[in-house]
Amino acid sequence: MVIRSALFNALFWLWVLSLVVVLPIAYIYRPFSHNVSRAWAHVSLWLLRVLCNITHEIRGKEHIPAGTVIVASKHQSAWDTIIFWLLFNRPSFVLKRELIFFPVFGSYLVLLQNIYINRKAGASAIKQILRQAQDRVKEGRSIIIFPEGTRTMVGAASVYHPGVAALYQNLELPVVPVAVNSGLYWSKNAFVKQPGKIIMEFLPPIQPGMKNREFLGALQEQVETATNRLVAEGRNAITS
Repeated sequence: MVIRSALFNALFWLWVLSLVVVLPIAYIYRPFSHNVSRAWAHVSLWLLRVLCNITHEIRGKEHIPAGTVIVASKHQSAWDTIIFWLLFNRPSFVLKRELIFFPVFGSYLVLLQNIYINRKAGASAIKQILRQAQDRVKEGRSIIIFPEGTRTMVGAASVYHPGVAALYQNLELPVVPVAVNSGLYWSKNAFVKQPGKIIMEFLPPIQPGMKNREFLGALQEQVETATNRLVAEGRNAITS
């Protein structure tokens, strides 16, 4: 898998850099950037399937309410950031500000009007998120947030940050918890990808009305419990 993973990594980044060709069109006509994001996701997942033999299964889509929602997802892999471009129409991600400085990729993140957090801003970072999120919701766009703030290794202890609770309280939208076992196959900072089937599962939405601590506790319990189940299922498939 080392050679296949190396080939995937090379072609993946060549694919990202090649998007500079159509970047001027995206600057002139911003909606085009959403078409680019979907094309990027399709090709990236195709490369992953063909070169690394990594497929995926999406469960629980019936739990996604109609209209605008907040999606709070477990984050184990770069794969998690790719798949949502195909599952939602014009989603807006809560991302660390540093990502916008990546060549080509960062330009598209800006054009797509994601929500950026300056983690050095302290308490004012929450206000930054809320201002941007309110604008995106007015546009009818769902918000994707990874409550842990970064990718975590499979089995690592999880800390859910208050940003997701602030969105829940201020936007008064349903929050759809999401579990995933992607870290079994494309883990954080791992060069070699492992073949197998990634499973992502949408869980029943948490409706507005809960207090912050109660909400965060419920969200973490649901996501972590379902993630542990999916990880166990994946490990069984790997060893069988």
